[in-house]
Amino acid sequence: MFSRPFRWPRVDRYLLLLIATVALAALLPARGAFTSVADGAVTVAVALLFLLYGARLAPEAIWAGLTHWRLQALVFASTFVLFPLIGLATAAATAPFLPAPAVTGLLFLSLLPSTVQSSIAFTSIARGNVPAALCSASLSNLVGTLLTPLLVAQLMPAVSGGVSLAALEEIAVQILLPFVAGQLLRPLIGQWLLRHPKLTATVDRGSVLVVVYAAFSAGMVAGIWTQVSVVDLVAIVAIASVMLALVLFATRAASRALGFSKEDEIAIVFCGSKKSMASGIPMAAILFPAASVGLIVLPLMLFHQIQLFVCAVLARRYAERTDTPAPAPSPAAVTGS
Repeated sequence: MFSRPFRWPRVDRYLLLLIATVALAALLPARGAFTSVADGAVTVAVALLFLLYGARLAPEAIWAGLTHWRLQALVFASTFVLFPLIGLATAAATAPFLPAPAVTGLLFLSLLPSTVQSSIAFTSIARGNVPAALCSASLSNLVGTLLTPLLVAQLMPAVSGGVSLAALEEIAVQILLPFVAGQLLRPLIGQWLLRHPKLTATVDRGSVLVVVYAAFSAGMVAGIWTQVSVVDLVAIVAIASVMLALVLFATRAASRALGFSKEDEIAIVFCGSKKSMASGIPMAAILFPAASVGLIVLPLMLFHQIQLFVCAVLARRYAERTDTPAPAPSPAAVTGS
């Protein structure tokens, strides 16, 4: 009997785009007057992304998720309590052998809110509680616009220089205000956006690429990349993988210990273990010195790819379970249409 032919694993095209963006920033970094153009593009891209998020999210879905307060509380505790504790321990353990900006980046990623699209997508693939995931991920991002800067100011004041009122205002203008505007525009464009999901996905990924280019350009101009070696990169990947594994194990164990259904467990695991690159990189650009942002967000970029790969495998394993899940909500129930 012949074994199955070997197949190379599929390469994530978005990962290739990220690598290409970093390479472009290395070869042709934004300098002089073009720096202002790049910064303006970042502001527009991030604002457009969160406007589309706001326009797609139905108030009914928010209310449905809020009523499931035990689930929301566990996801919140994982995102903004457990993860930061792991981040603090990781920063203390890695400070002796990793560059200081990379250590800052590992702690910073632990303070970020959850992702929106991938949390919902993986919960759906795994046959979990999609409305609860939609609410958890969205509320996490809204709360994170205020809570993440406050955590940064409290836990790493020497690096960030504290969080000024101007920084909070800039985050609100780039993230919170566009989201509110999207909610107001939802009756006009919400249904059209739901019929064109690729638009939001394109803006999501495109905005991250723009921000990555600007951040890595600043790092190249400042010469910060001479501080990172291949050994450092391998170490960051290993450390980020351990951080993710700890949170995945903790959220699953807590969900089962507290008697949540399998559908709720899935939403808790995926929403409680994610960290948002779409929110994190713009926040880093505001909260940290421009010259060090590129290296600070490097752990986040690596963690993002690790979480996508691991959660894709985990979602398919959940989907193959033999129990009978609760009926999946209709698109109308999730979107409020």
